[in-house]
Amino acid sequence: MAGLKELLSDEAWHNEPPVWAWADGALTLTTGEKTDFWQDTFYGFRRDDGHFLGCAVTGDFTASVTFDAAYEQLYDQAGLMMRSDAENWLKTGIEYSDDVTNFSVVVTRAGRSDWSVIGVPRVSGPQTVRLTRIGGAAIVHYRGADGSWHLMRLADFPAACAVRVGPMACSPERGGLEVRFDALEIGAAIDSPLHAG
Repeated sequence: MAGLKELLSDEAWHNEPPVWAWADGALTLTTGEKTDFWQDTFYGFRRDDGHFLGCAVTGDFTASVTFDAAYEQLYDQAGLMMRSDAENWLKTGIEYSDDVTNFSVVVTRAGRSDWSVIGVPRVSGPQTVRLTRIGGAAIVHYRGADGSWHLMRLADFPAACAVRVGPMACSPERGGLEVRFDALEIGAAIDSPLHAG
């Protein structure tokens, strides 16, 4: 199976971060000033200047990313994105809010975002999230400390749209979030993704 660098080394950034590098097969980056992905709901703004590096994926698939970051300020975040365009995308990972690291999912369809979180104690060390797309459904899990997968979200996502998938990071209240992505795996959709352990 191709590794992180093999999947992404020839891809172009959506909003290239000011500092980034490949090191021993891992991708490291430092976020730019006040970068974000969000469309309209509640906050009333439209932001599409977060950092994303993705490869084209067609049909049904399962993707996972392993990542770590120094979360310190409100909304610091890193993880995995599936993106069709500025108005249709999904991001999942860790998002820092009110002194809590949250496993987070934002789904944006037709230009409107929603947000769901699972609050956890301040996590440290690498974390892994997983996204499975089957037809018009997106199923999102995070891996717990015991290695088991925990369901975060079953969401509608446009079935016919072409997507890119890969690492995502942003820091809406500051610049300088340091993130490391250690692994990206993309393959056939797993069996029974809604109840997979």
